[in-house]
Amino acid sequence: MIRNLLFIISFTLAFSKATGQVSESNLTTKISNYIFVNRDRARIHDTIFLSTKQLVGAQIKYIWKELEPKKDSFNFQIIKDDVEFLKSKGKSLFVQLQDVSFDSTMINVPDYLLQDTVYHGGVNAQYVFKDKEENFYYKEGWVSRRWDVNVAFRFHKLICELGKMFDGIIAGINLPETSVEFGTTGKHYPKGFTCDNYKNAIKENMLTLKTAFPNTIVIQYINYMPCEFLPWTNGNLLKDLFAYAQQIKVGVGNPDLMPYKKSQINNSYQFIKSCSGIVPIGVAVQDGNYQYVNPKTGVQVTVDEMFSFAKNELQLNYIFWCLQEPYFSDQVIPYLRNMKPNWQ
Repeated sequence: MIRNLLFIISFTLAFSKATGQVSESNLTTKISNYIFVNRDRARIHDTIFLSTKQLVGAQIKYIWKELEPKKDSFNFQIIKDDVEFLKSKGKSLFVQLQDVSFDSTMINVPDYLLQDTVYHGGVNAQYVFKDKEENFYYKEGWVSRRWDVNVAFRFHKLICELGKMFDGIIAGINLPETSVEFGTTGKHYPKGFTCDNYKNAIKENMLTLKTAFPNTIVIQYINYMPCEFLPWTNGNLLKDLFAYAQQIKVGVGNPDLMPYKKSQINNSYQFIKSCSGIVPIGVAVQDGNYQYVNPKTGVQVTVDEMFSFAKNELQLNYIFWCLQEPYFSDQVIPYLRNMKPNWQ
């Protein structure tokens, strides 16, 4: 389906002239370690972070609603403040731009998207289903209508405005995971949603991000796709997205680092590894990942196992370590501080 054609054509033309700093020749197997503070921006002032030279920066989540509180009224002051503080400490910022939540009480898009009928509600609920027929369920978060032309146009404008101010200034920017949960029966599919137009919307987001930030690392988290769960249901959706990422040189990643987890191996992990040396790869360690039981050992995963899996199996360029305690202070920090200066 042709969507917002003139807008996409203009970006494609701009992209063809862009000269990004990321190329196959300068990607290495060395991993850059960041902390992931989620939205708790104050944590970038923590002494344990600032005094650990192996942590090169912080990944911070910024929600669409706070960056565009009113239509076409953009406020990036919090990002500016974080860039300046981190720079003063010799560290860098990696932005995660958030249009989705996993909390039924939290909507991350601006109010004008909810109020103006041209955006068809602006968001749709995600669900957890308790039965195969999807008759019993509860809401678990909200996602912007990424496949809706009018909503997508607004999100792309936000990305463009961010690029004008921060391209080449921040270390990187990533878009959140592709996984959304509307079920598989079609009963709860939002208005206008199809498997293909959702995939195409993700592609447009990737192209827009790359075009707006030609001199900054850009990453799209691609973990699962609605309408597909490999190996049982295969619509070539993940395969197509990862191929497109390689084609336009957009980095890829995943919001969870869980060594040898079968569902991850069957889905995103198998494609992530194939991108090594072609595009940047970054994976986050989220809350709960430190408590994950490694199926190869049958015991709780260690930081060494996580790092080794990241380096040898996924061949990552970036790890974003969450601050869940006591694991971060007791395990992650000592592990990173013991690394040799020339580790790879």
